[in-house]
Amino acid sequence: MSSIAFIQNINGPEILLIFLIVLLLFGAKRLPDLFRSFGKSLREFKKATSEIEDDIRTAMDEEPEKKAATPSTAETKQVSSESSDQSGKPGADEKSAERA
Repeated sequence: MSSIAFIQNINGPEILLIFLIVLLLFGAKRLPDLFRSFGKSLREFKKATSEIEDDIRTAMDEEPEKKAATPSTAETKQVSSESSDQSGKPGADEKSAERA
């Protein structure tokens, strides 16, 4: 069952009764301000929701690109072994660079 299933059973007279109770509680002068602030808060809520959805979408789009950009461990091992094979000793390139 839906938590807002009772709204389906509200007819015209019930809505009118609810409106009259709100009018009595808040008064005719404060009622426009009440609905205006309700509209502003609803607008802010929708804006925040859409910003969060956009952030999630961009994060999901960027994640596969980052994985594709990083080299795998096999590729890095191959590159490091090639550099050590060329000099005969691992790190020989660093020592020759320090001497120069």
